[in-house]
Parts: sequence; C-alpha cells; structure tokens
Amino acid sequence: MQPINSMVGDIARTDIPVLMVGESGTGKEVYARLLHRMSMQGEQSFRKIHCAGIDSEAFREKVLAAMRGEKNSTPAVGTLFLDEINEMDQACQKTLLTALVNDENRDVEAGASPRLICATSRDLEDEVAKGRFRRELYFRINGVCLRLPPLRERKEDIPALLDYFLTKHAHQLGKAAPVVSDDVQDLLRTYDWPGNIRELENVAKKIVALGQPKAALADLRVEPKRAPSAPEALSSRSLRTASRAASRRTEQELILKALERTRWNRKRAAEELQISYKALLYKLKQIRLPNGDSYED
Repeated sequence: MQPINSMVGDIARTDIPVLMVGESGTGKEVYARLLHRMSMQGEQSFRKIHCAGIDSEAFREKVLAAMRGEKNSTPAVGTLFLDEINEMDQACQKTLLTALVNDENRDVEAGASPRLICATSRDLEDEVAKGRFRRELYFRINGVCLRLPPLRERKEDIPALLDYFLTKHAHQLGKAAPVVSDDVQDLLRTYDWPGNIRELENVAKKIVALGQPKAALADLRVEPKRAPSAPEALSSRSLRTASRAASRRTEQELILKALERTRWNRKRAAEELQISYKALLYKLKQIRLPNGDSYED
C-alpha cells in the first residue's frame, strides 16, 4: 500500500480525475474521502452518487447540480464521487460525458468545478472492449488509476488493521479494546476475506461486542491449515487429482466473484461468465458451504 499512499499524497492537491479500481470492501471510498480532505477543496462538501440502479433523469439532475460549480451554490461541492461507475447505464454515461465536455468549455468566471473521483469493482478496459462502457468517457475519468489490492493479497496488514478497528469500535461502544491472542491472529490469516477490509471491520466490531474473539470468529468457518508431510502429500494425491481440484477451486472463485460483482443477479453473472443460466444454476448446486449447505435457493 505504500506506493498507493505516496501517489495519493502527490495527486491530492491537483484537479486530475482519479479512477479507483478494486473489489468491494477494499477501501475505495475511504481513499476517495482522503483525497478530498487533502485537496484544495477539502473544506467544501463531498458528494457521493451510487451509480447502480439510478435512473437517467435523477442522475442528470444530481450530476449537473454538482458540476455547475456556481459561486453562490450552497453547499459548494469540492469532490464528486461516482461509486460503482461500472454499473452506469448508457444514458447516464452520455449525461456524464456531455457534462465533462461542457465543463471544459465553461467560462472560468462561473466558478471551480468539483474534483471527479470514480470507483469500479470491474475492469473498465474489458467493459469498453465489450461495448458496455464508452471509450471516450473511460479516458476522461481515468486521469490517474489507483488499484487497491484485495485483503487476501496483503494479509501482513491484518494485525494493524484489526488493532485499529478494535480500538475504534471499543471507543464507540464504551468498552476496553480486547486483546487478540496469537492463535486468533493465525486464524485470521488463514481466511481469504471475500468481503475484504469491510468484512474485517465487521469481525472486529463483533469481537468487541461479544468480548470473546473465538466466539466472534465462529461464522468465518475456517480452521488453521495443517501442512501435510511431503510423503503424505505425494502419496495421497495424483497429479490429475490435484489438477482437477485446482480447476474446481478456480471455477468456484470465478463464479462467486461474478455473483458479487452483479450483486447475485445470476442471469447477469451467467452472461459475464459466458455460460448458460442453467449451467450456472447447476454449478452453484455443486458449491458446498463449510456447514454442508449449498448455494441453491
């Protein structure tokens, strides 16, 4: 995260548009608000628009109101944050592109426009290639791209993040921050955190509320992994078996990520995965939860 933090410091006081890319829960809005606070418009308001499901007329009104930047507007918008811009439909994309083009030609006397920060949990280059996102709009919002890694790729940060969240929620609940044992820390590092930092914060809050870390972690359904000895590992699994198991795990991860991106809209997930809807339903029945249940409705 150090290169990202350094980049934030470099670009905060500029007006260059920023595109945040990362899975849900990786902290895109946190960094957007940090950029706003460090910017020259930090005393002005931070306006967030969630692009999923918003109709074009409502979007047009909100964007134009924020982009006008009139001197007597109350409150003045310093940063316009468009969350999940990958969910924006074609009509809203056209509205935003038009607003950005007009803003470039606007009289300077009209006042300063807000800083534009966009966030996406999907690869917009891929969306452009598939014709679902306007190419010109992509280049206009992608002044600087910040890619936030998922928590499973930065597990060395878990102790510091956990300590911060425990202290934060203990203060809010008027309790003493609990001490987390080494075995609990090890348990947290074995978990893949599909909900990323947001999920870790929820776990920390539960630990504070219950006062018993192990009880709070029961829902994670994870156990410390025991590494098999070399002879045992070689004798118990053939190369073909290992390959099939790895393929199944990869397939399940791709399916669950597609469902997360589409908010469990299975028809859209099937289209994204380029399989039939029936094939997706069949594969979901094969994915078993640790408690023995399946993802079947």
